[in-house]
Amino acid sequence: MIEPQDRPVPLSYKDAGVDIDAGDALVARIKPLAKRTMRPEVLAGIGGFGALVELPRRYREPVLVSGTDGVGTKLKLAFELDRHDTIGIDLVAMSVNDVLVQGAEPLFFLDYYACGKLDVDIAADVVKGIAKGCELAGCALIGGETAEMPGMYPAGEYDLAGFCVGVVEKSGIIDGRAIAPGDVVLGLASSGAHSNGYSLVRRILARAKPDLAGPFDGRSLADAILAPTRIYVKPVLALMQRLEVKGLAHITGGGLVENVPRVLPEGVRAVLEKSAWTRPPLFDWLQREGAVEEAEMHRVFNCGIGMVVIVAAQDAEAAAAFLADAGERVYRVGCIEARPDGAAQTVVI
Repeated sequence: MIEPQDRPVPLSYKDAGVDIDAGDALVARIKPLAKRTMRPEVLAGIGGFGALVELPRRYREPVLVSGTDGVGTKLKLAFELDRHDTIGIDLVAMSVNDVLVQGAEPLFFLDYYACGKLDVDIAADVVKGIAKGCELAGCALIGGETAEMPGMYPAGEYDLAGFCVGVVEKSGIIDGRAIAPGDVVLGLASSGAHSNGYSLVRRILARAKPDLAGPFDGRSLADAILAPTRIYVKPVLALMQRLEVKGLAHITGGGLVENVPRVLPEGVRAVLEKSAWTRPPLFDWLQREGAVEEAEMHRVFNCGIGMVVIVAAQDAEAAAAFLADAGERVYRVGCIEARPDGAAQTVVI
């Protein structure tokens, strides 16, 4: 017979490191943020086992386009600087910009937030950024998952993943097949390094040991490095209603030289002139402090161009003017030429 004093102390989930009450508190904080992003197609969002979204009725032959991504080791800098309010914008941007280049309108977004111990304030800051990103992209934040997993992550750290689904008319899919010699390549300015190359950024910071709070190009260096990824969805979707966009490339890891070729058909190449756009001071600083070769800069970073838009020569001026009126900084960065045998599909000269 087990005496009362010999009985084991009852354990709860909280004793094991999972705080259900904290999770409930986070959901309560998230719901009003998500509500601001709702679209009329959303039938049921946050709170159920699954979210329900119908296709917009204006599409005759709708094709769904999906994308998923994270924000890489930019998260490590968010932890170190204890700044979590914009990393969610990065998360949304990486997926919605990818969906956009197929010609698709982002419909909805879901996130996955995983941590060892849930800090409701930090998680709420992250989700505020996610909701802001969804507003900028015009897509609905319909749900996600918050996973508290003791022992899986170092104290104060978390991981993020995002998932986006968009829709495009079948006849309106942008696949690059219409691109031909003589077309013009427009570049839309980035807001900074976006969410790529941060393992190299962090290595450079470790070597240079700068004062991140110090002034840099009209703001702090920390602000420049953590500037959220620009979301190009609304102006580019509007442009597609005005004229034919032949190709789009989201400039992520691999830079211009590896992302532009992804939208080019056989037999052509993009010739880009680096003197055609203004490279933000952040990239000059990174190159100088890291002694990074020029070719490596263009293979790792966007170097100031976050989205490429390819249009016919006769449409270039109108396209550039429209995007500029929509708030984008636009550069005519190059052209499409016939590709010589054995030549690279994209060169920066």
